[in-house]
Amino acid sequence: MLRLSEIKLPLDHAEEALREAVLARLGIAPEDLLSFSIARRANDARRKSAILMVYSVDVLLRDEAAVLARLAGDNHVRPTPDTGYRFVAQAPSGLPHPRPVVIGAGPCGLFAGLILAQMGFRPIILERGKVVRERTKDTWGLWRRAVLNPESNVQFGEGGAGTFSDGKLYSQIKDPRFLGRKVLTEFVKAGAPEDILTEAHPHIGTFRLVTMVEAMRRTIEALGGEYRFEHRVEDFDIETMADGSRRLKGLHLHGGEYLAANHVVLAVGHSARGTFQTLYDRGVHMEAKPFSIGVRIEHPQSWIDRARFGPCAGHPDLGAAAYSLSHHCANGRTVYSFCMCPGGRVVAATSEEGRVVTNGMSQYSRQEFNANSGLVVGIDPQRDYPGHPLAGIDLQRRLEDAAYIAGGSNYHAPGQRVEDFLAGRPSTAIGAVQPSYKPGVNPTDLAGVLPDFVVAAMREALPVFGRQIANYDHPDAMMTGVETRTSSPVRITRGKDFQSLNTQGLFPAGEGAGYAGGILSAGVDGIKVAEALALSMIG
Repeated sequence: MLRLSEIKLPLDHAEEALREAVLARLGIAPEDLLSFSIARRANDARRKSAILMVYSVDVLLRDEAAVLARLAGDNHVRPTPDTGYRFVAQAPSGLPHPRPVVIGAGPCGLFAGLILAQMGFRPIILERGKVVRERTKDTWGLWRRAVLNPESNVQFGEGGAGTFSDGKLYSQIKDPRFLGRKVLTEFVKAGAPEDILTEAHPHIGTFRLVTMVEAMRRTIEALGGEYRFEHRVEDFDIETMADGSRRLKGLHLHGGEYLAANHVVLAVGHSARGTFQTLYDRGVHMEAKPFSIGVRIEHPQSWIDRARFGPCAGHPDLGAAAYSLSHHCANGRTVYSFCMCPGGRVVAATSEEGRVVTNGMSQYSRQEFNANSGLVVGIDPQRDYPGHPLAGIDLQRRLEDAAYIAGGSNYHAPGQRVEDFLAGRPSTAIGAVQPSYKPGVNPTDLAGVLPDFVVAAMREALPVFGRQIANYDHPDAMMTGVETRTSSPVRITRGKDFQSLNTQGLFPAGEGAGYAGGILSAGVDGIKVAEALALSMIG
């Protein structure tokens, strides 16, 4: 089978046009094309008046070798890559105990548990929060009634933080083994739409993610895996050997239970601040890591559609438009869009009482009124929070405390119109763009919440972005703060064997450990760590 890439057709092309384009590209007769299927579909909107659909197609030919030899110099005609997943190990009979443990049931822990279960290792999955549907009710409790459950919220519970997001399934990671394809394939088996296998920028949305997470849990349990919800890990039992090396022996759980464990995937997510502190206290090697801080910015989705797609805005094959922006500022900072959610809403994402955190979320349809994105500024340990591996957490908390107070000390968020933010004056009312954040937004001055260098950088970047996307810096565009949980502020360092640098048996993984960013890359990292753990157990 051959893969043809960069086949470009008009947006409103006829159904048979793709087949005709394949025949023309290959220079073959219709009877020589036995079958074809779409491998990837994207759009090219650089010319808004003539938007193109761009396809990669897998074709089955009567004489593949002859065509491949004739088109040997064409880089867009190549053998179709083998994207099938192959397990690196299978659990032997009489596998030694204790069983492997996965801490955390977010995307990374979910795929670590799934791969271990599929290899026959019968993992135990510990999750401090609740099953996904109960967790959803608790999350709505914050949004609708300003009642926070610190153990069951946007950050903690089955499915992880990615459950309440746009459900984006694309990443910039290098993936030579096509592990991302394994992630997508398992999602489709669990009920995701099949188009995530072909769309260039696939997404799922929150409601579908809920049912998929449940289906994957059932698969893991059917394979011998075991879930234990509302089981928070309180401490780590680490033994120091005669030669000075350290190894994990077990886990102390909330409520006093002790679980023997010497092969543990640590997939706790980027907001497990108490766990980070415990690991630091136990001497597990970690370091401060760069992350970003800022706000969520909202515009009517129709503005973004027109800016990106021009007269083609609203076309069903284009859907809700997204954007990606970046600007290097005079003060040496970089401002960029983060986790852009077309047709979505800004959500309350705190996990700690007396603090305000924002994030973005969309459903699969992306049909809500506003578009939102993080508008964030990159920061780094040496410059902004030196001196301690956990100093980034202290910075996050200070900003979240300030946002809680500025919002009214009731989980409302501080917000500001762009015009007022640029002019350096507090907002006293909401303009034409209605903020979507619940439980509510208090108009105020975001400069009193964010560091001065962040404010200066965003004030420089907004007009620049407005020249790239019409109305981005519209006076009534709404900014809601604060966005602090862009990624983990720490990295729990690991070696080539995926184990902690100084604690044998502990396998740091995913976003919380500093090795992923987003659902897809977290799932891929979970697969890699599960493979390493399996090889360690049978080696």
